[in-house]
Amino acid sequence: QNQCTYLEIEQVERTHAVVLSRPAWLWGAEMGANEHGVCVGNEGVWTREPVGEDEALLGMDLVRLGLERGSSAREALEVITALLEHYGQGGSCKEEPVPFVYHNTFLLADRSEAWVLETAGQYWAAQRIQEGSRNISNQLSIGREITTEHTGLRERARGQGWWSGEGEFSFSEVFSLPHQPPRMEAAKARYRAGKELLRQHAGHITAETFMAILRDKDSGICVDSEGFRTAGSMVSVLPRDPALPCVHFFTATPDPSRSVFKPFVFVADPKPTPQVRSPTFHDDPAKQIPRFQSTVDRRHELYRRHQAALELMERDQERGQKLLQTLRDLEKQGLEGMKALLGGTVTPSPEELADLFFDCVEAEMKFYT
Repeated sequence: QNQCTYLEIEQVERTHAVVLSRPAWLWGAEMGANEHGVCVGNEGVWTREPVGEDEALLGMDLVRLGLERGSSAREALEVITALLEHYGQGGSCKEEPVPFVYHNTFLLADRSEAWVLETAGQYWAAQRIQEGSRNISNQLSIGREITTEHTGLRERARGQGWWSGEGEFSFSEVFSLPHQPPRMEAAKARYRAGKELLRQHAGHITAETFMAILRDKDSGICVDSEGFRTAGSMVSVLPRDPALPCVHFFTATPDPSRSVFKPFVFVADPKPTPQVRSPTFHDDPAKQIPRFQSTVDRRHELYRRHQAALELMERDQERGQKLLQTLRDLEKQGLEGMKALLGGTVTPSPEELADLFFDCVEAEMKFYT
């Protein structure tokens, strides 16, 4: 059996190595990558299909399962849609007594392909991205350009009276809510801003471009208000040449505008990095029924130290600016190392690559002490 956040499902014979950025209390992940260079991330979405409080698979469970079982973006997509149709999606996505439930949209990419997958209940549509850039943000964005879909999708839309059956079928037009929840209004602006920021850099998008976009506060992409904060950020570089490794950068701390993107490369035996692993609890409130009746401090060691440093930065502007500059320099070293690695000017030993992420975290910790 394979333990998910709320369900146990059938395990498969073989799973891939994965690296995940996840809320500490649950089984899934908001984003991550596997050893084959497959990357998946998800966003919450509200559609005409009702959200169920019944505990099923979370979108975050599906991210992890797609990465564990898919050796390509296409395969991960097939894994996710098959599980979605079989088990459904549902259950609270937040560690609070009042349920917070949503459906999911996903970005999936590997070295040669990219997909957007969007869901409404057990129904779904997917679009293969052939060129340029693509973003998602808490709303349905696949219109008429559907590459593949749930076999009963159009029938469902007709049966509900959402689509006449005439003319072209647009997934987002048919399945979006006529009146979005208030919090979704901000999503529209975020989606448009993300699209525009990507358009401005069309043709010369780099890892740094993505990092800058993820740090953009004006657009609302980097969230730090309304009780929400961008919890973790990830940027992956996936070379088309299979001889070159994929490099995945993770902040492992909240608010990317004040965090360091640190590189991770898959090798046979990566050095464990306990400083970014959240503590486990014997009587975990997320696992006891009824759930979430109490709270625990899930921050890992890097998060604690990072938060203390941020408080210092707010109190002492000058020292804060200095620290931020030091962190940016650290990030730059990681980016330059990646360019050398992918440009073939250096060939690090497997041991060096195995220690890479650990060493970057250790260096960051030093600046906080």
